[in-house]
Amino acid sequence: MAPQDIAVRALEELREALAGDAITPRDAGYDEARSIFNAMIDRRPAVIAQCESAADVAAAVHFGREQELEVAVRGGGHSVAGLAVNDGGLVIDLRRMHAVTVDPEARTARVGGGATMSHLDRATQPFSLATTGGRASTTGLGGFTLGGGSGWLERKFGLACDNLVSVDLVTADGTQVRASADENPELFWALHGGGGNFGVATSMTLRLHPLPHLAIALLLWPAERGPAVLPVYRDLLAAAPDDVGGGFLYLTGSPDDFVPEHLVGRAVCAVLITFTGTEPAMRRAAAPLLDLGHEAEVITEMPYADLQCMLDDPPGLRNYWSAEYLDALPDEAVDVFCARAETMIVPSNSQHIIFPMGGALGRDDSDYPLPWRDAQWAVHPFAIWSDPADDERGRQWVRDVRTDVDPWSLGMVYLNFIGSEGDERVIAGFGAHNYRRLAEVKAQYDPDNVFRLNHNIKPA
Repeated sequence: MAPQDIAVRALEELREALAGDAITPRDAGYDEARSIFNAMIDRRPAVIAQCESAADVAAAVHFGREQELEVAVRGGGHSVAGLAVNDGGLVIDLRRMHAVTVDPEARTARVGGGATMSHLDRATQPFSLATTGGRASTTGLGGFTLGGGSGWLERKFGLACDNLVSVDLVTADGTQVRASADENPELFWALHGGGGNFGVATSMTLRLHPLPHLAIALLLWPAERGPAVLPVYRDLLAAAPDDVGGGFLYLTGSPDDFVPEHLVGRAVCAVLITFTGTEPAMRRAAAPLLDLGHEAEVITEMPYADLQCMLDDPPGLRNYWSAEYLDALPDEAVDVFCARAETMIVPSNSQHIIFPMGGALGRDDSDYPLPWRDAQWAVHPFAIWSDPADDERGRQWVRDVRTDVDPWSLGMVYLNFIGSEGDERVIAGFGAHNYRRLAEVKAQYDPDNVFRLNHNIKPA
């Protein structure tokens, strides 16, 4: 819908109802307000409601429905498919709702629906408390957590959604509800992976864990060493305690001081070890890797909040990602994974990543709708580039990675790691049985599928 098609009086009433602002294409700041992380997405919503409270969100939902506008919900704006914005519709922008309140005695944090990982991590750091967060500090906490929430600490503390205590939502009819183990428990179950299908999360309460020490080791080798390094990493993680996390990845050597000049601008293989303990204990746990003759290193204890932003990518680049979950990583899989690094766009911000699963992930006895948590490995091709001429090359590389590892794939997927890949992939994110149950919850809270710009669950 074009902005001129929205009744002037209706827009005025929305502005009067909001403590925040309502921006249209005619207003200053519109282009900045509509821009998101993935530069491939260039959409022009008719109205952006910059909300400051749950009441603002409810008013925006009512406005969108009355004006028959497609509704998008924006937290961090990191959806690779650009689902935080639309063309000609309404965007409910939560970014002003980013307050974080920490209760160190109860070990909980109450966070606004527009908070990013950085807001949470910086607020909990002074208390030596943390919970599993995304691997980029600018990720929106709401979409991340309600989509499952995979991060560096998951082997120790579980997924982010495992640490949900409660969620406050505005549903499709503008009603404000709370979901917890005791209130609306079926909705609470659905919010452990079901994402934004059931309403707009205006706040969440998360369980925190003591984290007095965090040590990391970032080790670099020339790319050709990958087939020798990855098996050692694989075998180390198979026997590692829950304190050990991280990932193996290929990336472009950066011009940082610790990177030798001959590795800058070329493909390198890297291991990141994260350890919820001291540096000496981490060195003992990572000893087999430290003995492989790496050519660059960062080995230190550091605040968790600093780890979270260590691999941040800047906005304004072009993105395409996907994922596959594997039941094993035999030598043949190692070889095909490493070989595919040769076709990655270099130099670029692309990363060819494999994450270890296990630990607390596999021991969770909940029935939350996340069937992939029993996988052994997660392969995450993460293509990021700057030149539009590389668009097809970047997308094809991601598809090729998925094809390569298909023989070991469980056919399940963490939906936060992918873009729009069709209904079958959405079902694969939950499993058929869980999808049917989620569809029943969707029918109760959003029967008209107002919140459909997401990995959509159709109402039963």
